[in-house]
Amino acid sequence: TFSMLGLVLSDNLLFTFVFWEMVGLCSYLLIGFWYHRKSAADAAKKAFIVTRIGDFGFLAAILLLFSNTGTFDIATLIEKAPALAAVSFLGASALTWAAVGIFAGAIGKSAQFPLHVWLPDAMEGPTPVSALIHSATMVCAGVFLVARTMPLFVFSTEAITLVAVIGGFTAIFAATMGLTANDIKRVLAYSTISQIGYMMLGLGAVGMAVAEEGHISVEIAKAGVAIGMFHLFTHAFFKSLLFLGAGSVSHSTGTFDMRRMGGLRKTMPWTYATFLIGSLSLAGIWPLAGFWSKDEILVSAMASQPVLFWLALITVFLTAFYMFRAIFMTFHGTYRGGATDDGVDHSHTHESPPIMVGPLVFLAILAIGAGWWNLTGGFNEFMGYHGGHAPEGIIAGLFAPFTHTLPLAALIVGLFGIFMAYVVYCGKWLKAETLGRVFGPLYTLVFRKYFFDELYENIIVKLVLIKGLFTGFSLFDSKGVDGAVNGVSEVVMSGGRAIRQAQTGQLQLYGLFIGIGIAIISICVFIFG
Repeated sequence: TFSMLGLVLSDNLLFTFVFWEMVGLCSYLLIGFWYHRKSAADAAKKAFIVTRIGDFGFLAAILLLFSNTGTFDIATLIEKAPALAAVSFLGASALTWAAVGIFAGAIGKSAQFPLHVWLPDAMEGPTPVSALIHSATMVCAGVFLVARTMPLFVFSTEAITLVAVIGGFTAIFAATMGLTANDIKRVLAYSTISQIGYMMLGLGAVGMAVAEEGHISVEIAKAGVAIGMFHLFTHAFFKSLLFLGAGSVSHSTGTFDMRRMGGLRKTMPWTYATFLIGSLSLAGIWPLAGFWSKDEILVSAMASQPVLFWLALITVFLTAFYMFRAIFMTFHGTYRGGATDDGVDHSHTHESPPIMVGPLVFLAILAIGAGWWNLTGGFNEFMGYHGGHAPEGIIAGLFAPFTHTLPLAALIVGLFGIFMAYVVYCGKWLKAETLGRVFGPLYTLVFRKYFFDELYENIIVKLVLIKGLFTGFSLFDSKGVDGAVNGVSEVVMSGGRAIRQAQTGQLQLYGLFIGIGIAIISICVFIFG
């Protein structure tokens, strides 16, 4: 909490980076909380190493900005953004490279493609950690960082486009993996990656449209910030609710595997009701909180790039489908458990105690009503955007979703996703196994998470780094550095061995050599004077 508060309150990039790294350390320690489990220890190391890759770009961006401006102050850097955009550096502007570096840090911390692989494994940490740190605060720090520095991004078409494209692609990419996961916390982890992609899309889409029109201003940046941060705000409530709901279910069943659950709505009515509210809000169903923030992003995407809009709209369907797949597998049908993962008999499920149900009810209320804050633009004004600054035709009506037909279409798409989940997992009109056989190779690809873990571990780490780069370093160290040092010592020792042969210990031989030496010296003096 201290590190997150420092990150949010910092007014310069140097202190932001310090607190940024402290947050990463805390996350590492919390993921590996049950250090006696190898999976937890490995997940902690994986998260720490992967996020460091993104942080390298963030640090490089800070150094580049300081070398060109002489300051870390964010407000001063924003003022100097137009001048930085005119400075050429490595084939692009210094501002573009700095913005891309900042976004690299955000990609690592917020688990965006291609550095998304650490967040699903981070579910090894305690469930309250997943609810607070890995859905609502720390993992959203990358979104906050981009929003905080958004005025830098809008002066670089390349950087703002990268934010929107990576966000839009990550949204649908992670959503597909949520379709096949069987661990309920991992389903929510993929959902978090997907929704953060939504936030990045919301941040980037407005600036992307404005950059194409040639109208650039800090006020336009505020519009993008308001859209992205509003979804961050609403997402925190319903995603924390869902994670705590998953913890409540695990408390009763002793497992996170949805295949060993089922029928829990009868014995866990409070958990079921709150989990259903969170899922509906995440799916963007009116009038819950997620509906309002999601549609603002869809409208902004439609105004900037049709391709990104369609990716986001497809993600609406996938989100509704995988969340209600989780609900039907967990709470409907018959109980398939009796699991004893924790050494306790869970044949008879039960509702969680009030100390666990209470936070669920509180968060459910927020998941219902948090989005209403912005019905009249209140959240936008809180974020500094008052409207009226955008060019005509780009953001017109952006913050009044019901002035568009789009919200109704998105609502229908979400409801269709819920219906299809019912067809497959509740009504059994179409069996999941049949779909798995029909989409065999594609299903395997998604179930294996597009083989990214194998790519990183077997190819990049073991083949490229260990057998390639690190083996080369080892050879250079052993043959080059050690060889040079050992070579010098060998020369000295060989010389010593050669000279040592003259040391016989016979005094008459020493006297002979002394006499010969005196004779040679005398001859030299006589000849050369």
